[in-house]
Amino acid sequence: MNMTTQPPIPATLQYILRLADNALILGQRNAEWCGHGPVLEEDIALANISLDLIGQARLLYAHAGVLEGRLTGRARHEDDYAYWRPESDFRNWTLQELPHHGPLAGTARADRDYAVTIMRNFLYSALMAELWPALEASSDPELAAIAAKSAKEVRYHLHHAADWVVRLGDGTGESHRRMQRALDHLLPYMNECFAVDPVEEESARQGVSVLTADLRDAWEATVTATLDDATLQRPATTGFVSTGKQGVHSEHMSYLLAELQGLARAHPGAQW
Repeated sequence: MNMTTQPPIPATLQYILRLADNALILGQRNAEWCGHGPVLEEDIALANISLDLIGQARLLYAHAGVLEGRLTGRARHEDDYAYWRPESDFRNWTLQELPHHGPLAGTARADRDYAVTIMRNFLYSALMAELWPALEASSDPELAAIAAKSAKEVRYHLHHAADWVVRLGDGTGESHRRMQRALDHLLPYMNECFAVDPVEEESARQGVSVLTADLRDAWEATVTATLDDATLQRPATTGFVSTGKQGVHSEHMSYLLAELQGLARAHPGAQW
């Protein structure tokens, strides 16, 4: 029997795919508000943020395809990464795939809560507002160029989310309660973002990336200042670390991918 072995995936390629998967999955989640936003302006704002994130994912997937082509002789298209990989191949943080409601809301069809959407965007954007500028110094020139473009976009994303965190947190009793509940639910998932693993260590050693753990103090400063303005109380630190970037996802990921990939898989080879 002839056995073929696949070459190990370099840390650089794995790291770029993590960035791309994070952007794609959060873009898909935020796009669920299109046509359902609480007010027209926010409907448009979330759609634009989704387009920015999916645009980042496209650039990163295109770059990953070139890198993989050099390794295997077969370059993959951005659609191959988005539509034709199984759940276990995705390496996004678990935070990105969670639905727009808290853990006690019941099924995935429970009503969306805009507080969850805003808090997730805030926590993620506060980190990416540190990470993208750091990656502008990457030894990978293509990644550095993508980072420079993305750094401009994330400044708006952070401004939008932080403004709403304060407005809702320091708003009515109901809006404050919902924002506090969203913070309590989502903050523990940030532990995964700062957990160092061999992929990050190797790509950082090569000068391609930086360790997100080294950005934690700057992220903490942004988060703390905004939460103080929003009169929100930070929950106690936990040791919980989710495992999305290892390919082990929550039960919500399969439903998200079914919607994301369904059309492409129903009409393989179609172009639009």
